[in-house]
Amino acid sequence: MKKSMKIAGASALALMIAAPAFAQSATDTIVNPNSIGDQIDQQRFDVQQQFDRSNDAFRYGAPGVREGLSGGASLGYSGNTGNNETQNLNIGARLTHKSGVFTQNLNFLMQYQENDEDSQKEKVYGIYDGVYDFNDRFYGFVMGRVVTDGLADEVSDTEAEDYFGVVDESLLSDAQRAEIIANTVEQDAFIGVGPGYRIFNREDLAWRVQVGVGQSYLKFGDGRSESEVGYVLSSRFYWAINPNVFVTMDTDALNSDEALRVNNDLGVNFKITDAFSTRVSYLSDYNEARGGSQDRTDNTLGVSLVYGF
Repeated sequence: MKKSMKIAGASALALMIAAPAFAQSATDTIVNPNSIGDQIDQQRFDVQQQFDRSNDAFRYGAPGVREGLSGGASLGYSGNTGNNETQNLNIGARLTHKSGVFTQNLNFLMQYQENDEDSQKEKVYGIYDGVYDFNDRFYGFVMGRVVTDGLADEVSDTEAEDYFGVVDESLLSDAQRAEIIANTVEQDAFIGVGPGYRIFNREDLAWRVQVGVGQSYLKFGDGRSESEVGYVLSSRFYWAINPNVFVTMDTDALNSDEALRVNNDLGVNFKITDAFSTRVSYLSDYNEARGGSQDRTDNTLGVSLVYGF
């Protein structure tokens, strides 16, 4: 468990909600190629999902969602016994309801991880996104999001090292342990409303921005809570330079008296041939609330390749 408070925009979390499957380990068998093949298939599926998410119809702001209720759910579980006893469980669900110019999306994701009977992760994500189209460009939205960490009142080795440079959390003093728990978020929630505008709304160039105001709620591992007015700003940009190259940039910011949280995901996607595609991404995550020895900004460079013949 890593101490963090992150803003995940409505569209961003909706695109991430699908729960991954767990592939069989390549060491499970000596001669059966399926154990490795399963992992290769899963890896290719994960990479392909990154391309599909980048080119998602919701980026255009007015996708052809069918009338009525639609959605799906997924479940992934893996368990291991022997030298190590581990369990991993992911449950995800997505529901969409469209009635004329009003579209609603509800997403849910639960992640549970256990290692040698010690819980390593107990996370629950939920988000609601409602959009009312006044015309082709102008719309109003309401969004609600909540992230819950069931291990906020416990201290991990990772947190002990991040805060105080102590490799084993059992070596922390009571004061150090209390400080980590006091700064670990147990629940991060926000509900807000506001307007949105589609600056460009073409298949080759799409850019929409939305700004809103609402209530931000933070609860920490020691029971302390903060409730205050928060402001959210989101931007979704898509540019198809040509049929084989497109650029995306998703930006989300949530500001309140407690902290400023900003995510920016820049991606360049290349379809070199029908069989070969690549994506280069750069994700920056700024969190003003990070404490201890942690940097306030995390940057991640990613390179994904898809090749088939």
